[in-house]
Amino acid sequence: MNQIEKAVDAFKEGYNCAQAVLSAFCQDFGLERETAIRLAAPLGGGIGATGEVCGAVSGAIMALGLWCGTYDVQNPESKEKGYRIAREFLKKFKAKNHSILCRNLIGMDISTPEGLEKAREEGVFKEMCPNFVRNASEIIEELMKNP
Repeated sequence: MNQIEKAVDAFKEGYNCAQAVLSAFCQDFGLERETAIRLAAPLGGGIGATGEVCGAVSGAIMALGLWCGTYDVQNPESKEKGYRIAREFLKKFKAKNHSILCRNLIGMDISTPEGLEKAREEGVFKEMCPNFVRNASEIIEELMKNP
């Protein structure tokens, strides 16, 4: 099973969008899956179910950071590469999905209890979010092949 399918399957198992994307890629870069899942836990639903930046986007940015992020503060070129890759990811995700914000992607304000309940009742997360998880994972793979 490739990472794209791993991410979609993890989401369907009940992990949030950020957890699903990050957990599909983390082990390739030395991060244990359980740690990745815990790290990404608060990012679902647009960061704490506020409808802000989509969790699939947040998880993807973290996965890309594992791949090309730097810890060497003396190497500004490496730092810029991470920023460039992140910007390219965001550009590609927006081109496919019109936004990076959860509330815009799903067309509902889940920051309120009423909005969250409505989204659940209408099956928005089950219907729409697997596609965002898939798109994010596809873009990660594309960027890793053509940095």
